[in-house]
Amino acid sequence: MKMETLQDLLIDHLKDLYSAENQLIKALPKMAKAASNAELKAGFEEHLEQTKGHATRLEQICKMLNVNPKGKKCAAMEGLIEEGKELLEEDAEEVVLDAGLIAAAQKVEHYEIAAYGTVRTWAEQLELDDAVRLLEETLTEEKQTDEKLTELATSVINEEAEAGAEDEEGDETDASDDEEDEDEEEGEDAGDEAATTSHRGRGR
Repeated sequence: MKMETLQDLLIDHLKDLYSAENQLIKALPKMAKAASNAELKAGFEEHLEQTKGHATRLEQICKMLNVNPKGKKCAAMEGLIEEGKELLEEDAEEVVLDAGLIAAAQKVEHYEIAAYGTVRTWAEQLELDDAVRLLEETLTEEKQTDEKLTELATSVINEEAEAGAEDEEGDETDASDDEEDEDEEEGEDAGDEAATTSHRGRGR
């Protein structure tokens, strides 16, 4: 489609967002399954239902504009989801993976916040009041999700991930101390044996 007007540009971006939301609908169940923190898992599941609603709103807006929302693939969302897949393939402790999942999810949220903010502004310029209302609802939900993820990360997940790393260092230190104790004991045993042998030699 040749873009000659602001409305053409709006429609192109609405299609891009529709693709993004549908890609996210497929990705969120995998993220929920990978999360070990119950609150994070529930958050992903809740946002999945919201995301389905976001896609429905986009369908409604496109219907108002008499266009088909399908036919475009959002490369940005594809890349963000691919990053998330790579994270899931890492050999990571559960709490560390949870921290990484939040980071991946917030990258998605920040992209969507920017994208929805842009199309809402264009809709306002074009005086598409019903579209503005629907886009504003989605934008509000995206911002709320981002805030929830930040709160969960800073109040629980990040601290647990940090503590996990400290525990691991503590285990390594303990193991090192045990080895040193064993070496000292072996040294003492060797010294005792040498002293006994020397004593026997003088007795002769």
